Amino acid sequence: MQTAPWHVRLTGLVLAFAAKLLSGASARWRHCQPDSCQRIYFANHTSHLDALVIWSALPRAMRSLVRPVAAADYWASSSIKRYAASSFNAMLIDRKDVKVHRNPINVMLEQMGDTYSIIVFPEGGRSLDGQMQKFKSGLYHLGKKRPDIELVPVYIDNVNRVLPRGEFLPVPLLSSITFGEPIWLENGESKNDFLNRAHQAVLSLKDR
Repeated sequence: MQTAPWHVRLTGLVLAFAAKLLSGASARWRHCQPDSCQRIYFANHTSHLDALVIWSALPRAMRSLVRPVAAADYWASSSIKRYAASSFNAMLIDRKDVKVHRNPINVMLEQMGDTYSIIVFPEGGRSLDGQMQKFKSGLYHLGKKRPDIELVPVYIDNVNRVLPRGEFLPVPLLSSITFGEPIWLENGESKNDFLNRAHQAVLSLKDR
């Protein structure tokens, strides 16, 4: 595992503090505890700030081992965004120029190795109305290829109002991040059954 330069680490600390300050996000752990073991955190998606807010809600000692998966078309669209993404160790995935031999699932698994956990958003894009969309198949394939890794559901509440769609400046509000009980892909479980179960695992954390 490579150590980032001191100024990048410092920027990461500043961004984590700013994310907590702006979102007011409190982390709640339900039948799950913070742990440095490899995990795939999967969450609902409402804002470009989601990845940063979840990452900043983790204990500081865990953050260097957790990589939020983020859209390259947004986070690599300017030098400032690229630098910000590097400061919280984001794994930038190209959603537009997908190649068979370099599909996003293989890229994620390769960069995870045996060290990193990741944060993913199975809906594939941000919700327009705050309602969770159906999960795409990526989480299923991740769970199938790495059955040894815990899949931890995460529900993000109110972050979409911190940075509304189409806005540039965030608005300070109170949000919450709830981490739920880990799940795994069960033997013989179909893709649709698993994705429905994973979707429900996230949704069940709402308002609890």
